[in-house]
Amino acid sequence: MKKSIAVFGTGPGVGQAVARRYGKEGFDVVLVARRRERLDLLARDLEAEGVTAHVVTADLDRSGDVPELAERIRAHVGDPTALYYGPAPADLAFVPAVDLTPELLQDRMPITLYTLMALVGEFLPAMAGRGDGAILSAQGAAAVQGRPGMSGWPTVLAAQRNYLQSLAAEAAGKGVYVGMLYIGARILGTPFEEDYQRRLAEGEPVSEMAAADPADLAGILWDMHTARDRHESVVPAGLLDR
Repeated sequence: MKKSIAVFGTGPGVGQAVARRYGKEGFDVVLVARRRERLDLLARDLEAEGVTAHVVTADLDRSGDVPELAERIRAHVGDPTALYYGPAPADLAFVPAVDLTPELLQDRMPITLYTLMALVGEFLPAMAGRGDGAILSAQGAAAVQGRPGMSGWPTVLAAQRNYLQSLAAEAAGKGVYVGMLYIGARILGTPFEEDYQRRLAEGEPVSEMAAADPADLAGILWDMHTARDRHESVVPAGLLDR
């Protein structure tokens, strides 16, 4: 059976790089995000490289739509061999912990946790039935270690991490790998990187951050998936020791 991956959150950066890397490794790719134009462009690029790519538009903030979304994915590739989950809210809303409100967290729960859980519920049974599969994610390193002024979305990401850690332990005996990548660097080719460079050029105070190539980050996820020797990686290495 041809292997496939559904990439949820195929935006600029890691999502697109994961699609390219898995396509290069012979996987059919399902590209999932809200904006069709960008997905169509990426699909054409991938197909020019010999990759079979399918476009499925979806608002991942709408957890209740997951059953219908899963059926649209199955119409293209059946139950995917792997899924990657890495979308972000439109407004990241980093705030000091003293200003955090229940309403702010609730707004970010669907796209961060509820939709992921629903997708796992749809696709994990088939992975376990085959005795093979992978559930992958990439998110900010603030999910691993709290930082001053960076509560809000990272607080919900920490809950996502807890869920995935438990899932990793439970799914391992069924042949399903769960891998998490946490990134504490600016990712080249993303809107964040463009804004960082603009602020730097204009002389605004910015925190020094390492840069990361999204292709390298996708390579880390691929290596984790294939080696299955660890469930978590942090970039840059040693970040949490500072």
